[in-house]
Amino acid sequence: MPSATTEFQTLADQIAALESGEVTAVRLTELALKRAHASQPVLNAFRVLRDEAALAEAAEADQRRADGDRAPLLGVPVAIKDDVDLIGLPTAFGCPGEFPAATADAPAVAKLKQAGAVIIGKTNTPELGQWPFTEGSAFGATRNPWQPAHTPGGSSGGSAAAVAAGIVAAALGSDGAGSVRIPAAWTGLVGIKTQRRRIPTGAELFHGLTVLGPLARTVADAATLLDVTAGTGTSFQTAARREPGRLRIGISTRIPFTATKTMLDPVVEAAVRQTADSLGGLGHEIVPVEPGYGLIGLTFLPRSLTGVRDWAQRVPEPAALDPRTRSNAQQGGLLAGPALKLARALEPALRRRIGGMFGDIDVLLTPTTATPPPAIGSFDGLSGWQTDQTMIAACPYAWPWNVLGWPGVNVPAGLTADGLPLGAQLLGPSHSEERLISVAAQLEEELRWPDRRPEPGW
Repeated sequence: MPSATTEFQTLADQIAALESGEVTAVRLTELALKRAHASQPVLNAFRVLRDEAALAEAAEADQRRADGDRAPLLGVPVAIKDDVDLIGLPTAFGCPGEFPAATADAPAVAKLKQAGAVIIGKTNTPELGQWPFTEGSAFGATRNPWQPAHTPGGSSGGSAAAVAAGIVAAALGSDGAGSVRIPAAWTGLVGIKTQRRRIPTGAELFHGLTVLGPLARTVADAATLLDVTAGTGTSFQTAARREPGRLRIGISTRIPFTATKTMLDPVVEAAVRQTADSLGGLGHEIVPVEPGYGLIGLTFLPRSLTGVRDWAQRVPEPAALDPRTRSNAQQGGLLAGPALKLARALEPALRRRIGGMFGDIDVLLTPTTATPPPAIGSFDGLSGWQTDQTMIAACPYAWPWNVLGWPGVNVPAGLTADGLPLGAQLLGPSHSEERLISVAAQLEEELRWPDRRPEPGW
């Protein structure tokens, strides 16, 4: 199979090619690694590539298939974000310094291996996943395959760039304040923020804010990676093939309380409203709603900043961290007592308050971000306060669902006039991934976003 036909293939395409004998796992892995290395000087998606280990795993996958094994991802190349442990490699989470090699796989990584996936590398993320841009002193800047002068977003920016560039068909990311959905929006991908505890993580991440989730070009591929890492058989893949029925979908462009000046870019608003029109054309009833966010932001900060403090304590060279990281960790230390306890205690009331709207609607549609992707370097030289203000202005929509622990799915919502991707998010109440996936798959069939792809410039 020539390399041109493997670029931008779906997981489903690759699985079918492997099962038919049209291609081997070794060949697929060789091609993925070749593209990764070729793109690295421009896109810088990967923190580390596992050439030797990945090819050995691919050869093992080919042997397993010859012996009759039919594991769901047997021989398929994927990538993982560098915030989950992969045995034998450090987990730097975007930080400088010499980290020890992991002595065991994270639960989700173990499930990928059991499913036969070949992990070609670990992808870049900003320091401790704090920002919606993937830039840092430890690794430089990760760039957007659609336009390398722009960020792919963060903090799962490396995973998003690897998928959007056609290096791998799917990758694992994590979402603590939109860190799967934001880069999915800005690189034209499907990104699933999962229900809390859907994918096992071992210890709780960032005091319940952060979950793992897939990034892919198609809903079916994202559902496949989710089924594998969550251990749910084919539940989400089945949902991707199932008609959702006629639903009542609420649309809101209201920005949750942020204590800073934020505005929705008219280009993004137009894209979200066009998405709503498409959903209406599919037979759903579209109604305006106003979610009762209240002061939910006051419960987010103690959890996020204490999480930064927790992680910063594991860094081998704290003095080498970005000053903004050190400041956030210090603030996290101050919030780690009564403020954190109160933030967790308020979560049930917030669920009741915000979740009340799901008595009237089935799904909520909102922007994923307030702006198109910023340029690389937009956050350089900013103080911590300035970074927070700039970050919130660009990305005020995603984080409330991390507080609630509920699922959401970014769907591509077209391109700006100059060719930068935009996204909209489908949000639901507790344990509603199947419904969201069904709606997203229906929308994909209508809008055909997998047919859009960046022109390789590397």
